[in-house]
Amino acid sequence: MDNFRRKTPEEILLSISDIHRGRLKIYIGAVSGSGKTYHMLREGQTLREQGIDVVLCAISMEGRPETMEQAGGLERVESIEWRKDGLRQQDLPLDDLVARNPEVVLTDGLAHRNRPGALYPTRLEDIKFLLNKGISVLATVNVYELEGVRELARKMTGIVAEHTVPTDTLELADEVRLIDATPETILNRLEEGGMKGCQWHERKVLERGNIGVLRELALRLVAEGVNESLEKHRGEMGMTGPSGADERILVSTQYHWNGSIYVRRGQQIADRLSGDLFVVSFTVPGKALSKDAATFRRSIIKLSEKVGGTFDELPFPGRRKLAQALIRYGIDRKVTRIVLGHSKHSRWQEFWQGSVLNDAVSRLQGIDLFVVADRAERDGERILPVKRKSDARQPVELYRRPSPQEMERQIRKARRGRFKVYIGAAPGVGKTYSMLREGNDLLRKNIDVVIGLLELHGRKETADQVGDLEQIPRKIRTYRGTELQEMDTEAVIRRMPDLVLVDELAHTNVPQSVNKKRYEDILEILNAGISVISTVNVQHLESLNDAVEQLTGVRVRETVPDSILRLADEVELIDVTPQTLRQRMKEGKIYGMDKVDQALGHFFKTVNLIALRELALREIADDVDERLEAWERVGSLRGPWRREEVIFVCVKLNQHAERIIRRGFRIAYRLKARWHVAYIRCGSAAGDEEARIAALQTLTERLGGRFEVLGAAGRRRTADGLLARALELSATQLIIGQARESLWERLFHGSIVKRIMRGARSMDVLVVAESESAKARRGLRTRG
Repeated sequence: MDNFRRKTPEEILLSISDIHRGRLKIYIGAVSGSGKTYHMLREGQTLREQGIDVVLCAISMEGRPETMEQAGGLERVESIEWRKDGLRQQDLPLDDLVARNPEVVLTDGLAHRNRPGALYPTRLEDIKFLLNKGISVLATVNVYELEGVRELARKMTGIVAEHTVPTDTLELADEVRLIDATPETILNRLEEGGMKGCQWHERKVLERGNIGVLRELALRLVAEGVNESLEKHRGEMGMTGPSGADERILVSTQYHWNGSIYVRRGQQIADRLSGDLFVVSFTVPGKALSKDAATFRRSIIKLSEKVGGTFDELPFPGRRKLAQALIRYGIDRKVTRIVLGHSKHSRWQEFWQGSVLNDAVSRLQGIDLFVVADRAERDGERILPVKRKSDARQPVELYRRPSPQEMERQIRKARRGRFKVYIGAAPGVGKTYSMLREGNDLLRKNIDVVIGLLELHGRKETADQVGDLEQIPRKIRTYRGTELQEMDTEAVIRRMPDLVLVDELAHTNVPQSVNKKRYEDILEILNAGISVISTVNVQHLESLNDAVEQLTGVRVRETVPDSILRLADEVELIDVTPQTLRQRMKEGKIYGMDKVDQALGHFFKTVNLIALRELALREIADDVDERLEAWERVGSLRGPWRREEVIFVCVKLNQHAERIIRRGFRIAYRLKARWHVAYIRCGSAAGDEEARIAALQTLTERLGGRFEVLGAAGRRRTADGLLARALELSATQLIIGQARESLWERLFHGSIVKRIMRGARSMDVLVVAESESAKARRGLRTRG
């Protein structure tokens, strides 16, 4: 309707202003040395080659030969130099730049403060001035120089930025690109003298742990901005419900002593999943609260604010409508998980008065349900522990002689080559380009580097990066009368280089190869003492398979276990905006021109690329956080969790089983927990059932879990068998899928989910909602 409304004079003036305004692109990184200036200059060169008038000004490149090399051929406008505390400063000469009137200006230091008496006090205001003159600007900034990040950076690292830019600065940009670099890469640059231009206060930032924290902050910050863009695009396309790229946790609580436990538990889940937190309570309109309830209300509101949650109070709609109201509230806020407490009612009370839990399970629409264990009934626990004990080894441990098995593991690890992975949101982001560039850099430093396998896909810019790198000839295999080429793993090991570059980690080898997957070839090479750099797209991670299908509608068939990524010594994200990626596609730089239209209309749709980019940013942020914890830092951005968790996953042999298993793995990995998957069988197994069980066992073991088949004397005993095994394993969290049982099944056999919920009150229970794609397929079958 708004499309046909006449614009106001103010809207027309704003549109005209936007037409004349220059574009702003910001390169953001964790710290100096991330490569922001390098990539900015490289883009400047690309723009110049395309006929765009580009100049650079106020860029410091001293002691950075690779960065200086990228500036070659670009026109420089001399900056205004002055000194502060003995250090050289550079201001933008606004009059000279306006007189020169280039199309694009490249400049460093978005948070820079100008000299006394300058036209504007900050570089940001200088840039706004240039933008209003129709001059586009590419600029750089470190994440801790953003005002909204400054306090958290100080709290986590003790670092305080000398100057900052306002929190909304990134919102002013037409494009924000994260330049990711691992702590190892940055520290190597520092050690090799490639960062001589760093000031003393910048070097204080360059400690391994601090780089890791700031890197995670940068990843999460950009992910939040991407999420806002994703929600906008989904809204314009009429797409409702959670996207699947981020998490939003809703806690439903009452004004009771255990209300704070539910909020704390919701906070922990939100922290571990890096999600937003909402807290809601239902009250009867016009009815005054008791003295105790009023006290608990104040406490819950205060706690919600303290943990960063959004509190809301809603009118009580009646017990039988409570679940419907709660889920509607969650859907409106795109919630992904609702947190509730276990019901204390008996089966007959639930029948006569209604059950909020049972109603919620039956009504779930793409929202998981997390039911908090009632441990007070079993062992009197009323306070949820939230502080983690130090993992530091006790002094006596330092003198304990390692066992033969421990020694063998340490020896294997010492002999193994180093493993680095470049990861991206989609094909064409520049993973292979970056891998080849790093390979050539190392070759110039007398490291023996070879190419084990390279997939160019006709990309000339990538092919140009091969340079002097030696390529190991591929092995020719014949399959069904066709000759196919694969990496010759044996030849790589015989050649015994220091480092081998291997493209497309998730690739499936030709049938009848020694190894089924390329990552298995890479493991052989690593175990031979050869280091490997490889590439992969985020959609190929096994545990993200369901999320990718939800986001894009595409089921990715080639996957790698998440453990392969965890095995890597370094994981580095290559971040490219969807606009840039689609432009590369249109220019034929990703696929052949004959495939461009199809790709742009399907997988490379803007909304898909935005969603995959957010998924990649969040996944690598979680990976960084895990590594920070492994370094035994005192704290991590995602907060603590209860120790010694055991996850118990219950599956049926239906199409949802793999999804439930992947969810169990992701939860177990985040909690560093042991996890088990169980299927309970009634009677003897048919042939197709055995094949299905074998497939689920393979997936479970591939992800690092344990799979088992239990027996039961009938379907009504299924829930009892699962609960008994969960208690035997001391499970703290039980995961089940949302039941879609017919009325006849519930009457004749009883509801397995309801039986489990009643019997598992001493455990946390996660009910995984049916996926939207599965619901759509079921709807089609019903209509058919």
